[in-house]
Amino acid sequence: MLEPDPILPGTAVRPAPATTAQDASATAALTADFDTFLRLLTAQMQNQDPLNPTDSTEFTAQLASFSAVEQQIRTNDLLTQMNAGLTRMSAADLGGWLGRDARAPMPVVFEGAPVSLAAPPHPLADRAELVVRNGAGAVVQTVPIPIGGAATVDWTGMDPTGQAVLPDGIYDITVQSWSGETLIEDRTVSSYATVREASLVDGEIWLTLQNGLSLRADDVDGLRSPA
Repeated sequence: MLEPDPILPGTAVRPAPATTAQDASATAALTADFDTFLRLLTAQMQNQDPLNPTDSTEFTAQLASFSAVEQQIRTNDLLTQMNAGLTRMSAADLGGWLGRDARAPMPVVFEGAPVSLAAPPHPLADRAELVVRNGAGAVVQTVPIPIGGAATVDWTGMDPTGQAVLPDGIYDITVQSWSGETLIEDRTVSSYATVREASLVDGEIWLTLQNGLSLRADDVDGLRSPA
């Protein structure tokens, strides 16, 4: 009487196949082993003692196990294909960022020309001001901004008389909102910069801007065509 080997060769399955070639090899091996198992099972049933038939429970369990492994391989194949498709979609999306002006909370690059900032004061504020800090974190300028006006302001880096007070460089600017003498919010302003490069890093889109700064696409809160 034929007894099937309970552990057939070539049935090990990696949880995440590395290449398409390995996927195809594993699937082919499984198919061959499954066919062999069915032939052994058929021979067993044909040659069993009719007066003392073999319990089919064990064979049924092995058949179910083979089916589960086969489904797992097919699922892994599908997930691999889906991941490749999403990667291609993400890569195609990169081109849509290039050359656009992206707005995000970030340091401001000052080159002597006015910089447009998104700096809306808190709705409960009765006064607000821009607080400008240099690279060392020291406050180098404060500029009052109107309450209830436009959500954007043009920062010039100059004093009220129009004299330049700040050299070119990178500055951290926040808008401080006050209610009386109580500070109710200190928020980084958003500014625009042109996207020069977009890349996919660990599934996230990262943007390199004209001013040399880099940030995640998820941090962008506004997008426009170049002026």
